[in-house]
Amino acid sequence: MTRKGWLLFTAMSVIWGIPYLFIKIAVQELDPIVVVFARVGIAALALLPVAVHQGVLRRLRERWLTVAALACVQIAGPFLLISYGEQLIASSLTSLLIAADPLLVVLFALRFDPSERVSGSRLIGLLIGLGGVVTLLGLDAGGDMQQLLGATLVLLAAAGYAAGALLIKRPTIAALPSLGVVTVECITATVVLAPLAVTRLPSRIPDLEVIASLLVLGLICTALAYLLFFALVAEVGAGRGSVITYVNPAVSVLLGVTLLAEPLNAVIIAGFLLIIVGSWLSTGGVLPPQLKHLLRTTRQQPISRDTEVSELAAPPRK
Repeated sequence: MTRKGWLLFTAMSVIWGIPYLFIKIAVQELDPIVVVFARVGIAALALLPVAVHQGVLRRLRERWLTVAALACVQIAGPFLLISYGEQLIASSLTSLLIAADPLLVVLFALRFDPSERVSGSRLIGLLIGLGGVVTLLGLDAGGDMQQLLGATLVLLAAAGYAAGALLIKRPTIAALPSLGVVTVECITATVVLAPLAVTRLPSRIPDLEVIASLLVLGLICTALAYLLFFALVAEVGAGRGSVITYVNPAVSVLLGVTLLAEPLNAVIIAGFLLIIVGSWLSTGGVLPPQLKHLLRTTRQQPISRDTEVSELAAPPRK
């Protein structure tokens, strides 16, 4: 991965680690359909003036149906499934289940995208990361039917994200301006959800923290996040791009534990370690450029005579 790829990867790991907290806050007072409608509507209002100013929407005239279908797969469907799922399970568990996204990309790629197929250490990394997710799922949701239902809804959302990651690589969408695609996706999702949201509006103005949550979800976790995600997939590919879902659970669990009093124990920490190792291996085991430079510098430093003698005396490694 390039320096740009690592920067985008880090930014997306944080930005898509925080929405689960704000979704959890919002669905405690609002219907999930209203939450998603407000989220995509705010994002559309933020993106539309910029897209019109840059003239990127004209290039989508012949592809708007394709982009509208992508909106249902990548935005409307997953957002709804996650919001309903978070009524039944913790925000931290939700983010951990979304970590199945990279493995689902691999499974879908077996049929739809040979360029994203993985093998060797990358495949082992994906399986290790999934093992961490399974560990956490067994801890938090095992045996409880409501939690299992919530977990199933979230896993279906992960499948939508995986399908969307592969779709935006296809030439019909990849050739389009990402700003225009994201804008049309948010507008489409807003229009589709509007009739349902109108029937579920609250009887009073929501609390300030709920309104703030909706603004963060719309402006940062949707409008900004999808622009960065398109750039990330273009830079590193759909499989590696989706590996952000192996890292952002750390952000989500940290927020859930500190702000929502969600549990943290040794098993959760062990699951995180599996997820991080899986993330590193599934990206090819490549270190960030800064860390590689540091290690190279350290190796080139002169060593003492005592060190030389001890190394000569040591038996050769096989």
